[in-house]
Formats: sequence, structure tokens, C-alpha cells
Amino acid sequence: MKFLDEAKIFVKSGDGGGGCTSFRREKYIEFGGPNGGDGGRGGDVIIQGAHGLNTLIDFRYAQHFKAKRGEHGRGSDMFGAAAKPLVIKVPVGTVVLDENKEQVICDITEEGQEFVICKGGDGGFGNARYKTSTNRAPRRSDPGWPGEEMWVWLRLKLIADVGLAGLPNAGKSTFLSVVSRAKPKIADYPFTTLHPNLGVVYSRGEEFVIADIPGLIEGASEGHGLGTRFLGHVERCGALLHLVDGTSDSYLEDYKVIRAELEAYGEGLDTKPSVLALNKIDALVEEEATERQAELKALSGQKVHLLSGISQDGVKEVLAALLDHILDGREEEQEELESEQGPQGYSPI
Repeated sequence: MKFLDEAKIFVKSGDGGGGCTSFRREKYIEFGGPNGGDGGRGGDVIIQGAHGLNTLIDFRYAQHFKAKRGEHGRGSDMFGAAAKPLVIKVPVGTVVLDENKEQVICDITEEGQEFVICKGGDGGFGNARYKTSTNRAPRRSDPGWPGEEMWVWLRLKLIADVGLAGLPNAGKSTFLSVVSRAKPKIADYPFTTLHPNLGVVYSRGEEFVIADIPGLIEGASEGHGLGTRFLGHVERCGALLHLVDGTSDSYLEDYKVIRAELEAYGEGLDTKPSVLALNKIDALVEEEATERQAELKALSGQKVHLLSGISQDGVKEVLAALLDHILDGREEEQEELESEQGPQGYSPI
């Protein structure tokens, strides 16, 4: 299945059904009076987070979504039936933007979460609604109200516990293939990964999800290369694993480039908990790896792990460090949730 993380679609809710102009005509019943029913309400258009979806590929083949209109009212005081809502299922993590990509309409962050993006039009009144003591035979009925319509953008931001950050060819895909059952494309040239890959990792009896993000280049925060389109996938990650190619002649500069892009992009990426690892140490002699580790530690001010996806050296230590950050984040979320709910049995007004 091809990965697609952005799509433009047209949505339209259903029009309301028209009201009916009708009069009761039965034998032996004089002055039967009006009995035209109201029209039914048009169907809403609902965006719903669905389980099992991780791409917007379905919206490449269907871009127009229109809910049905309500039924018209009828005589004998029969009201038109309301139309069923049209539910558009999207992956969890989908953000709905307006046509100009300037305003966020809704953000689907949980499975089963729903948002009414277009409300159906109300049905028109039948002439029975307009009967009064002075107007016994009204001939007025209203058409249904039109539904809403708009073009919107769907943008998928992956929900993962850990995001892999690094320059192209830093060994991110190799690391993901080693620690999970994911099978990303791996080759000895940059920009091998053209779309994010997800892998489930098990460590110390816990499981978490790692997202392999396509390699960033200088200027990515301004849209260069794959740009901000894929930096957005890192926004929801609880922690980052920053991989630096230990065989690069400019490994210190490589580290600075990625940190600068994360800071320039904003959205709190530069303040997320991170684990720093010097990768591909299998291609270095031990003294050289230790020397580069010390220089990178002095530059970054944080612990630097030695890592090799090929020989799997340091993999367990890196996963353990990532898991510590994830568990800390989950505890903080739980504490915030409990503080918002208040003491047990107390419901704030």
C-alpha cells in the first residue's frame, strides 16, 4: 500500500427536504384543514477516527463526499425522514484544514473520535405549521435549507512514541528493521526512505511505536528537500532518537544541522526528550569511536550512546533509554488527567 499523508477532498452535507402543501379531503368531513408535513433534515458529514488505517491512500481515488438530502414532507401530516449522516473514516492523527491550509478545523487524535464538519440542512415547514385561528387554510410551505459544502485538506501526522531524526543515510531504516519487524527500504545511498515507516518495539515487557522519518537536510524547516511535510510527523512523538553517522567526516556539523532544523520548525520539537546515538560504529576502530563520542558529548551536553544497527551493539541500551522517556511521559499524562478530573467522586461545575 502506498503511503499518502495529504489529500484534498470536497464535502457537502445533505439539503433539507421541502415542506408539503396539502389539505385533508375526506368524505363527510367538512373543512378538513391543512395537513402538509415538514421535510426531513439533510445528512451531516462526520469525520471519524478509525482503527487499522495508517494512510490517506483511499482519498486518492475518491475526492467528493456528499450526504443524502432529507425526504420531502407529504400529506396526511407525514413528515419526511431525516437522512443518515455520511461518515468519513480517517486514520488517527489526521488534521483537517481549510482550503487555504490556514485554519485547523479539527484534529482527530483518538480512535472513535467524531467531528461534524458539515451540518445537514433543516427541513422546510409544511402548511400545517402555519395554521392559525385567523388563517384556517394556509397555502404556504417552505423548501428545505441547503446543506453546507467546502473543500478541505486532510493531513496525517503519525502518532508514534519515538521519532527517528537524522540526516539522510544516518542508518535510521536499518535501526528500525533491527528492533522491529518493519521492512523499510535499505540501501547505501541517501534519501532511500521517501515516506515514514512504523515499527512496534518490545523492551522490558513494554511495547512502543517507532516512526522512521525520511532524512532531513539543511533548510528542511523552510520546505527544502522533503521539508516540513515530514517534520510534522515528529510533532506527536513523545521522544526523539537522534542518529548521527559516525563515519561522516562532518559528524559534529551533522548534529548541529538537525538540531537547528528542529528548533527552527518550532512546535516544541527542540524541547522533546531525546536520546543521542553515534551510529555505524562497526565501521570505526574502538579508539576512533570513543574519541568521536567524547567530542559529540562535549558539543551536545548530553549522553551519547554508541550504536550499530549491523552488529546490534548498543541497541538494548538505546531502547532502554527511550523506554525511560516514554514511561515518564505516560506518567505525566496520567497525573495531568487525574488533576483535571479532580478527587474521586468530585465533579467540577
